Amino acid sequence: MNDVVLPKKGTDVELTIESLAFGGMGVSHIHNAVVFVKNAIPGQKVVARITKKRSSFLEARRLRVVSESPQAVEVKCKHFENCGGCTLQNLDYSVQLKYKEEQVKDIFRRIGGFQKISVEPILGCDEQFHYRNKMEFTFSNRRWTIDGQDENLPENFALGLHVPGRWDKILNIDECYLQQSIATEILQRTKKLAYELNLEPYDIKNHTGFLRNLVIRVQETGELMVNIVTSREEPKLLEPIIEMIVKEFPQVTSLVNNITTRRAGVSHGEWEVVLHGNDHIIEKLGDYEFEISANSFFQTNTNQAKNLYDIIAEESELTGNEVVYDLFCGTGSISLYLSKKAKMVYGFELVGDAVQDAMENAQKNGVDNAWFFSGDLMNLFRTNIEAQKLESPDVVVLDPPRAGLHPKTIPDIIKKSPKRIVYVSCNPATQARDVKDLCDNGYQLTKLRPVDMFPHTPHIENVATLVRLD
Repeated sequence: MNDVVLPKKGTDVELTIESLAFGGMGVSHIHNAVVFVKNAIPGQKVVARITKKRSSFLEARRLRVVSESPQAVEVKCKHFENCGGCTLQNLDYSVQLKYKEEQVKDIFRRIGGFQKISVEPILGCDEQFHYRNKMEFTFSNRRWTIDGQDENLPENFALGLHVPGRWDKILNIDECYLQQSIATEILQRTKKLAYELNLEPYDIKNHTGFLRNLVIRVQETGELMVNIVTSREEPKLLEPIIEMIVKEFPQVTSLVNNITTRRAGVSHGEWEVVLHGNDHIIEKLGDYEFEISANSFFQTNTNQAKNLYDIIAEESELTGNEVVYDLFCGTGSISLYLSKKAKMVYGFELVGDAVQDAMENAQKNGVDNAWFFSGDLMNLFRTNIEAQKLESPDVVVLDPPRAGLHPKTIPDIIKKSPKRIVYVSCNPATQARDVKDLCDNGYQLTKLRPVDMFPHTPHIENVATLVRLD
């Protein structure tokens, strides 16, 4: 290998794609060196350009397909080649699931050192399209232009999604098959009217302009929220859009304007104005109802979230006598879902507003055996006097952010000595790292259960079950 000269950055090479890596890139080899190829699927022969050269691997971008994969399927969306939203849409769904399941096994072998572990078959999603209940689109005066396409569109106005790898460019989106069709109609009509009204899109570089984001939520209950995010409060400018949405889309039960003066490209408003209807919408998960405001987090795929929660409940093995700690509980959806089979559930969350929402959700659903605490789980159990006085948990449920558990949180969990730990993660890599630490300190990993929350994307949700070794 030392005598082999690998191609330089910028070189075009022909490659056969052998498998799919975690993160969705195709895998090939040049002289035993791994090449990760963007926008390529197993079975394709492609011409790709080397974009990155490292000592242990190469990265490349597919330029064209020489011969198609037998596992390829026809794509629905015209934006597929340029949008990073659903990069696996051209790969047969059953094959997507196979690779995701294998990726979980491989990650736990490589990072966690678990050579022999039971991995349940991945739970696929019944709805492979139109499953997202929320989509966030960005207004911009910097449209991503594509040679030979959209030449009749203005370059200084776009409403769509960020181009992969570019924070400053927006791909103009006309259709999206991940969201409900009514959301696509609202997207199209709002974009057309905003352009006709000559409303100025936000310039992320110079921090000028008015329109920043359009966020659309369509829940399984049928309730629908439209959130228009602007850089300043000017209701007169929005009046024609408000009238259009109210008239043409009577299904909209909440129309709000979030205003943010911050320079960061985030849609979370500093304050909010209700333009029509309520300031929230209602969603159901199982027997429980949840109020969702414009800035609150809720599971993006409601139907598959219920299936995920059923797995969490099953792995918790509750009989009605257990105390459950729900760490990183958010607005309390998992806590409430488990409450009917638990003696008591205590939720812990950093974001104070989310804790307040959790308390209100418990009250509205008549749940009196759930209580919530605000604090940083890096030190909450060592600094919060009330949390220190709580009865010890029989079961701990973990659902941390992608970065996983803070190194100081793991000893706190071990000190609590729960009989079972159910660890839910959207990042199996950090999950495997944390599970290894827990298993080095008195726990045994008994099962992994991957769940596909987002078909046609590389994302994987995974449930790991651990039991205490007595």
